[in-house]
Amino acid sequence: LFGVARALVPGVVGVVLLTFGVGLGMGILGAVMPIAVKERFAHRPAFGTGVYSLGINLGAAGAAAAAVPLANATWGWRGTFTVISALTAAIVVVWLVLSRDEPAHRPTELRPPRLPWRSGTAWQMTAVFCLMAIVYYGYNAWLPDAFQERGWSESSAGALVSVSAICALPTTIGVPYLADRMWSRRAYFVVLFGITTLAMVGFAALPGGAWAWAVLIGLAVGGLFPMLMTLPLDVSDRPADVGAVAGMMLGVGYTLASVAPFALGAIRDATGSYAASLWVLVGGAGLLLAV
Repeated sequence: LFGVARALVPGVVGVVLLTFGVGLGMGILGAVMPIAVKERFAHRPAFGTGVYSLGINLGAAGAAAAAVPLANATWGWRGTFTVISALTAAIVVVWLVLSRDEPAHRPTELRPPRLPWRSGTAWQMTAVFCLMAIVYYGYNAWLPDAFQERGWSESSAGALVSVSAICALPTTIGVPYLADRMWSRRAYFVVLFGITTLAMVGFAALPGGAWAWAVLIGLAVGGLFPMLMTLPLDVSDRPADVGAVAGMMLGVGYTLASVAPFALGAIRDATGSYAASLWVLVGGAGLLLAV
């Protein structure tokens, strides 16, 4: 509903304000899905998380690939917003069908679980998620513009993000599948964060290899998101506690990371080039690996 309204409202202010409604829905879903995984796939938490993460990446890849063609075929960016937002309405129907036999959930306690503000582990998870979101939303927001600045066409620059989303598909399900069977979570994170850092250095320093860097960042991010969303399941036994940890990780992480696209745009305005913004993302990826 907010997505369709955003496509119709006049003026930039209305578009930005209505985007908060889109984020509200995504935030609720982000905290609820780990609970659903804990209830249904407690024996295979990483794989269960990978399944819905695969759906997210399929949608992201399709939306990124279709954005410019839809704008050209309809009435500009408003047409793209309208079509994609209307398509998401189909999810409501599908979810109602899939959950028609879902039993009623009755709270077992009078109060919901408290957010784990005093847990050092929860804060570490929040820091990792925040840095990951800064890098991810930073390059998704500005990478096409940075390469248009370097002389690329709109379609080619937008295709960089689409390629990364497509390359995320195999690792979205493959890495969680392996993570339930071998090695520690930490080992996977070190490898994937290392690849992320390498790809961001490539975008900043060697733009001629942009397609290769898009493939690498896609493979890394594809495995990272489901692995990050598995962490609340690893540290909590009850579904309600999983929701509390996920809520803190997502809530604090997204709130802090939301500054990143604005800050990167401000850096570009101040310097006259996206080069400095890309190097800031390199620093963010390096800090992520260190944490």
